[in-house]
Amino acid sequence: MQRILVSACLLGQPVRYDGSAKTVTDALLERWRQEGRLVPLCPEVGAGFPTPRPPAEIETAGGGAAVLAGEARILENTGRDVTGTFVRGAELAVRHARQAGCAFALLTDGSPSCGSTFIYSGALDGVRRAGQGVVTAALEAAGIRVFAPAQIADLAEALA
Repeated sequence: MQRILVSACLLGQPVRYDGSAKTVTDALLERWRQEGRLVPLCPEVGAGFPTPRPPAEIETAGGGAAVLAGEARILENTGRDVTGTFVRGAELAVRHARQAGCAFALLTDGSPSCGSTFIYSGALDGVRRAGQGVVTAALEAAGIRVFAPAQIADLAEALA
């Protein structure tokens, strides 16, 4: 049985930066939960961030791959550089996925960790841009395919 690493907030856990969840209700997700396929993880909390925590974004020039290469930083709205903690979260996610036998991940889009189709501008202005978070970049580099919640049907096709 193929297992799926899943952002804990998508499963209703209140671990997002603002202390909320981003619960997804979908019949496929519920079926996979009942089958024992889901491996929940919040890489940010796992790396040591508290909940709630200040919002953070990847600098304007980069995405997750640039962060992993040391070419971009992740900054909180306070100006504090939290790149190291986000990178630790990415390393944790890869390790966790490998240990659990996950070839796929379903991650929260928009996050500087988990974004897969978009992240935010880096200016903390609410503007979206195409890009990946640091966890998505690390998982994909490790051969684990990442899907956003809007792509659950695509994930189901990949599992079939």
